[in-house]
Amino acid sequence: MIIFVPGRLCLFGEHSDWAGGYRRLNPQLGKGYTIITGTNQGIYAQVKPHPNQLIVSSTLNDGTIQGPIRLPMERDALLTEAKKGGFFSYAAGVAYQLLNHYPISGLEIDNYLTDLPIKKGLSSSAAFCVLVVRAFNRLYNLKLTLQEEMELAYLGETTTPSPCGRMDQACAYGNRPIMMVFDGEYTEVIELKVPQDLFLVIVDLGAGKNTQEILHQLNQCYPVARNEVQYNVQKYLGTISAQITREAVGVIEKGDTPQIGALMTRSQQEFDQHLIPASPEQLTAPLLHQLLNHPPLQPHILGGKGVGSQGDGTAQFIVRDKASQQQVLQIIERDFPQMQSLTLSIKASKKVKKAVIPAAGFGTRLFPATKVVKKELFPIIDQDGRAKPVIVAIVEEAVSAGIEEVGIVVQKSDRQLFEDFFKEPPNSELFPKLSPQNQEYSKYLQDLGERITILIQEEQEGYGHAVFCAQEWVQDEPFLLLLGDHIYASTQESSCASQMLDIYEQVGQSVVGLTVMPAEIIHKAGCITGVWQEPDSLLTVTQFAEKPDVEYARTHLHLEGMAEDMFLAVFGMYVLEPQIFAYLAENINHNIRERGEFQLTSCLDKLQQNQGMTGYLVKGEYFDIGMPEFYRQTMIDFRHASELRNS
Repeated sequence: MIIFVPGRLCLFGEHSDWAGGYRRLNPQLGKGYTIITGTNQGIYAQVKPHPNQLIVSSTLNDGTIQGPIRLPMERDALLTEAKKGGFFSYAAGVAYQLLNHYPISGLEIDNYLTDLPIKKGLSSSAAFCVLVVRAFNRLYNLKLTLQEEMELAYLGETTTPSPCGRMDQACAYGNRPIMMVFDGEYTEVIELKVPQDLFLVIVDLGAGKNTQEILHQLNQCYPVARNEVQYNVQKYLGTISAQITREAVGVIEKGDTPQIGALMTRSQQEFDQHLIPASPEQLTAPLLHQLLNHPPLQPHILGGKGVGSQGDGTAQFIVRDKASQQQVLQIIERDFPQMQSLTLSIKASKKVKKAVIPAAGFGTRLFPATKVVKKELFPIIDQDGRAKPVIVAIVEEAVSAGIEEVGIVVQKSDRQLFEDFFKEPPNSELFPKLSPQNQEYSKYLQDLGERITILIQEEQEGYGHAVFCAQEWVQDEPFLLLLGDHIYASTQESSCASQMLDIYEQVGQSVVGLTVMPAEIIHKAGCITGVWQEPDSLLTVTQFAEKPDVEYARTHLHLEGMAEDMFLAVFGMYVLEPQIFAYLAENINHNIRERGEFQLTSCLDKLQQNQGMTGYLVKGEYFDIGMPEFYRQTMIDFRHASELRNS
C-alpha cells in the first residue's frame, strides 16, 4: 500500500493549540483558533504488515538512505527508541501508543520519498507520525476516524522529546483547509470551502531559532498571568488571535485574497506587540522582519507573516497569482541567497461539471429483448405518466445536480442510435402526430442532447474498461459516475445526484453513494465497510468488496451500529477524482482482470487507500433494470416513488 501525507502550514493562529489547552486549568482564558492547510510537499511511503517487527527505512531529500531500523513490536523496546529522539523515534512512539490501544502486529515502512522541507515549520515530524498511524489503521482495519488518527499521532509524537502541539497533526486532513478550535482537552475541526485558488510563497530564512526556548518562555505566562507581559501574551493568543482567525475564515471562503494578506500583516503586527517582550532574544527576529518589509517585494505581495513558533525560522507571503509567486522567488533568490523558497497553492473547492454513464454492455440478462432494444432504452413511466427511455431519466438525474456535460459510453455500432435519439428531431411524418406536450418534449430532448457527448468503447472488456474510455473526455477533473441500468428517486427535495455533489464539496474527496442491503442479496452487489463520521450518513471508507458471499460479509464488512445481517452496498452513483483513471490504466496495461474483465471495484479500493474516500448514505432509492425481475418491480415502484417525492 502506498500512503502520502502532506506537511501542514498554519495560515493563522500560531501557538493557539497549547494556549487554548490551558482552559482546562483556567476557564477565563480564551479558546484557541487556528487555520491550517496541507502543503504541496509531503512524505511518501510504501507500507506492508510484518508479523512481529517495526521496520523503518527512509530516503532523505538529498537521496541519502537512513536505516533500516528493526524493532520488536514490544512496548519496552518501542518506548526506549521513542525516548531517544531523532527520525526513527516518531515511528516507535506511534507504534508504542497503538500497541497500548489495539491488537496489532508489526509494520514495514519504506519512506521512499520526502519532498517536504525538514525542520522548517511545516510539521514534517507530525506528517510522519500521521503516516504511521494511517498505515496501521488501514493495514489492520482499525476503523479510526481522521480525528482519531490525528489524536494518536499527537500521542505518538509526545512520547518522543519533540515539543509538538495538537495543530501539527492537522496534516491528517490532507490539503483541505480547516479551522481548529482548542478548548482545554476538546478540539473541534471545521472544514473550509475555498472558492478560488490561493497562492503563497514559503521562505526558509536560513537562520537559527530555538523553538524549545520560545515555547518555554511563552508557557511561563500560563495558566495565570502575573504581570503585564504575561497578560499581553494571554490577550494575543486568546481574544486577538481568535478574532483575526475568525475574520480570516470569512475572507478565505469569499476568496478575498487582498483581505487575507491584510489580515496576515495585522496578525504579525499584533504578534510583535504582544509576544516579543516575553521572549525578546528569539522573537525579535530581525531577519524575518527584514524580509517581510523588503521594498522590492512589496509590489508583488498582498501580505506576509512568520510561520510556526515564529522567530527567524520561516515566513509566508500570500500573492495574487502564479506569476507573482515567480517574481517573489526571483527577488528572494537575488537579494537573500542564503534563503530557500518554495511555492504553495491552496486549490479551490472543485466544481463537478461532467457526468459519465457507461451504456456499452450487451444486456445479456435481459435477452432476447436486448437483441432489438438496448437496455438503456427500455421504457419507464415517470411521475407525469410519460414513457421515456431509462437513459433519459439517468441524464436528467445528472442535470438536476447542475452537471453541464454528460458523456455516454456506448458500443461503436450503437453510436448513431444514441446520437439520433438525443440530437435529431422525429421524422416529418411522426412529429405532426405528436401531442403539443410531446412536441415540446421533443425539443427538450434536443436541448438535452446539446449537453451530451457520445463516447465509444471499442471492445466490451468490462465495466472498469468502459469507465476508462471516458478518460480523454473527462481529462483532469472530478466527475459524477452513474450506472447505465439504475434510475433514482430522492426521498427529499434535493435529488440523489445533488446530494452526492453537495457531499463532495463538503469533504473534498471521492464519494461513493451507499444504500442499506440485506444479507440475502448482498452477493449481487458491491459492498463496503468503514468508520462512521456521522452515524447513518457519512463514513470513511476502508474496504470495497465486489459481490461478497454472506459469510465474508458477516466477518469483514458488517458495520458497528447496523442491524444484524444488514450491510452497506453501492448505490450506483459516485463522485470520483480523476486519479481513478491511473488505477484503471494500470490494470489494463498489465492485463489484470477479475472474472475475465477489467473491473472498477478494485480500482476504487486503491483510490480509497491512497487518497481516501467518503461513503454517503443517500436519502433516496435506486431502481435496477438489469434483470427481468428487477425491471418488472421498477416499472411498479419508480413512478410511485417519484410521486411521493413531488407530493
